[in-house]
Amino acid sequence: MPRAALATYPLTVYFDATCPLCVAEMGAMKARDAAGRLDLVDCSPAGFCGGPAPREALMTAMHAVDASGRVLSGVAAIRACRTAVGLPAGGFLLDLPVVGALADRAYAGLARNRYRLPRWLIARLVGRGAVAPVTCADDDNCRV
Repeated sequence: MPRAALATYPLTVYFDATCPLCVAEMGAMKARDAAGRLDLVDCSPAGFCGGPAPREALMTAMHAVDASGRVLSGVAAIRACRTAVGLPAGGFLLDLPVVGALADRAYAGLARNRYRLPRWLIARLVGRGAVAPVTCADDDNCRV
């Protein structure tokens, strides 16, 4: 997300709650969300219809929609989540065309193989020894 594009909150985040990496990352984000800027939505149920894209696209890459209706996906959605909870978003490095393109490709590869990752690696990737679980109610509202 370029520096000039500021997200407005709340940020509605569509993620796969059947994916251990996604759950760990969203749990870490929600645990840091003191200002209540994130609204997590589980798009994994087979009958899910809603959100900014078809379910298949939502299950391929994380999506986020800010309060102004701007849709972000993949690395841009992750950066918006990190910014919302006060973490560094990646700064100018990810804004560079070559680095940004590499990050997008790395994200796509990681997303394709996310179910194969061992839990110890997920804990390292998320940067926490213990991962806070996310629970989602029947109305797709999720919390840590």
